[in-house]
Amino acid sequence: QVQLVESGGGLVQPGGSLRLSCAASGFTLDYYAIGWFRQAPGKEREGVSCINDNDGKTYADSVKGRFTISRDNAKNTVYLQMNSLEPEDTAVYYCGAGDDALSVKAMCERLRGISTIVWGKGTQVTVSS
Repeated sequence: QVQLVESGGGLVQPGGSLRLSCAASGFTLDYYAIGWFRQAPGKEREGVSCINDNDGKTYADSVKGRFTISRDNAKNTVYLQMNSLEPEDTAVYYCGAGDDALSVKAMCERLRGISTIVWGKGTQVTVSS
């Protein structure tokens, strides 16, 4: 069964850090692009970052310089290191995987999620004092 599982979310104070993990099962991530997205209450889903199968990386302007995406193919996992967190970063964070050209273009060039992407169920990140 193809599955993505996010973990690492939690409650953190402004200025703090968290590292999210996106672990794959049922398939190997080596040839997939992986995107991180987030959705805050009452807001639309927003693309945060993407890493393609050549380790090319894309970031939303709102997280550049604060978030870092990386992948460990040996562990079949992609990470999102989040530093200098702000209350505006509060959201459910999802990872998505795609290996077809349409999905990769959507995620890694436009930070958009589309229906062909495999999604995880999300992990809550709350930034609050």
